[in-house]
Amino acid sequence: MHPSSTIDRPVEPLAPSTRSWSRAFADLRVGFANRQLWAHLGWQDIKQRYRRSVLGPLWITIGMGVTALGTGLLYALILNVDVPTFLPFVTVGFIVWNFLSGCLTEGLQTFITNEGLIKHLPAPLSVYVLRTVWRQTLLLAHNLIVYVLVAAVFFTSISHEYTMSADGSGTHQPGLGWTFFLVVPGFLLVAVNGGWVAMLLGIISTRYRDIPQVINAIIQLLFYATPIVWTTDTLTKQKDLAQSVLNWNPLYHLIQVMRAPLIGQSVDALSWIVCVGMAVVGWGLALVIMKNYRARVSYWV
Repeated sequence: MHPSSTIDRPVEPLAPSTRSWSRAFADLRVGFANRQLWAHLGWQDIKQRYRRSVLGPLWITIGMGVTALGTGLLYALILNVDVPTFLPFVTVGFIVWNFLSGCLTEGLQTFITNEGLIKHLPAPLSVYVLRTVWRQTLLLAHNLIVYVLVAAVFFTSISHEYTMSADGSGTHQPGLGWTFFLVVPGFLLVAVNGGWVAMLLGIISTRYRDIPQVINAIIQLLFYATPIVWTTDTLTKQKDLAQSVLNWNPLYHLIQVMRAPLIGQSVDALSWIVCVGMAVVGWGLALVIMKNYRARVSYWV
């Protein structure tokens, strides 16, 4: 054999490493491109949950309506606040909280519950994350029916300047106006943050199965630490201190960018800054985790 035959032979290019930024970004790009897949899977989740039910997904709306009405009236009496303005506050708070808590709790199980598909369907990890967020979006859409009904009943109370305190001494809110349309970028920010939470915690929880148990144990505490069934107007002492503490609560800002436009409240610039900052930092961390561990998820599930 001529010595040059081994030299002239073309060298096959090395396969790109599984731990690469290009693969992490390609996962997201291909995942978004497969919108028919994750949209179909998310819708099937809703249909399967209420299979053979007479009312079907309307039970989502009924459950939210009963919870918001019962809790809102109860806390309005306990806190001595104005019911026509407090009930929309509680209703939208519950709706947004359900979306956030759903992205968190179901995001922890994103890859665990999709074990069968991950092992048999060659799809990007982002497909399962988008499936989770889309499912929560569908639930949110059903729950918004409750908001429409509540807003219609109490429209005269929140369509102009108002306070939630019964004596009118609380913070004055501008009422419903053109700022209502800020709910669109508000929802997009909340959904983007829900996406990185599901991706980041989903991968970590797949490796460490104790993480979902820890998060589920503290989620109820997070609910009461966030102004959903209470407001700073109901605090008679150290109101300024409570507001300062709330400014460090990321859940408060995520809820506020959606709730405030829907009930005619003003959104602080800080809330927008915090939500955008969380989206940037959160997706940065998620991409780092994807770069290093996305290829191992199929072995961990």
